[in-house]
Amino acid sequence: MDNILEKANLTHNLTKKELVEILSNSDFDKDLFFVANNIRKKFLGDEVHLRGLIEFSNICKCSCKYCGLRKENSALERYRLTEEEIIDFAKKASQYGYKTVVLQSGEDASFSIEKMCRIIKEIKNFDLAITLSIGEKTYEEYKAYKEAGADRYLIRIETTDKELYKQMHPNMSFENRIQCLRDLKELGYEVGSGCLVGLPNQTTESLANDILFFKEIDADMIGIGPFIPNPNTPLSKENGGKFKLALKVMALTRILMPTINIPATTAMETLNPNGRIIALQSGANVVMPNVTEGDYRRKYEIYPGKICINDKPSQCRNCIEAKIKSIGRTISKDYGFHKKICNKKDR
Repeated sequence: MDNILEKANLTHNLTKKELVEILSNSDFDKDLFFVANNIRKKFLGDEVHLRGLIEFSNICKCSCKYCGLRKENSALERYRLTEEEIIDFAKKASQYGYKTVVLQSGEDASFSIEKMCRIIKEIKNFDLAITLSIGEKTYEEYKAYKEAGADRYLIRIETTDKELYKQMHPNMSFENRIQCLRDLKELGYEVGSGCLVGLPNQTTESLANDILFFKEIDADMIGIGPFIPNPNTPLSKENGGKFKLALKVMALTRILMPTINIPATTAMETLNPNGRIIALQSGANVVMPNVTEGDYRRKYEIYPGKICINDKPSQCRNCIEAKIKSIGRTISKDYGFHKKICNKKDR
């Protein structure tokens, strides 16, 4: 195992067999996290990028079995922010010192191309980078958003196991998901993907394939979190994912992709009170505090037990900054774009 980690540290490449061996063996976890953290420090330094998250609609046309926003969930109180509310939250995010906002929603058809482009153009006036996380769209829609000023797009694959993907996503196409990623790359977005760790019937081989897929598509950002069962979904009685395994998948992704942006996800902290800090010390370099105000945080319930649902955006900003500084890290003052600084000798 020491030889595998040494190889990973030097070459940033591992075979599927080697990835499975690391994921299946807990004896070297401390060494794994140490290597991932050192690689993060070497390539990206100690800055942490903050992204202000705006959850602007919990209405969704999809039926993903793990997600509390699925259209069949009648227990969820639905909401949709107005254009003015979204723009106002983005303006406040800029005033809190964020350089990026993430506009996230369910797949809500009421947000037309014209409406989304108006929102994007207005937000760009606040000198912010914009990440969109609004699901599967056509090439023309993605193109319009990019021309309006969107910089990044996050669309997680969740699993590269085609059969498992089909089980988890009724009436959706794995091939179309892949096409969306290709379209976004072609259009010049910084492209983000990611996976859920701990889905029913998921194997370590599948997780290894996920990591290799992220490298294959040359992703710019990868979000990894544990699957947390929602009581109002078909997977309510499943066991859910483990914090440590999700952390290992994240660390391996950092080792294989030294320069990408990797968030310390809120789902990590739902399972572990210090989850985001531990993730930052194991390869992560991004945190996405919520800047949505009011009761909307509670209503955007993809999974239960979500952290900070009663906090104000200013509290979240101050809290996470204090935590980041407590581990000797600093808050970045730039937009946090992917700096592809690897060279041949580093590879």
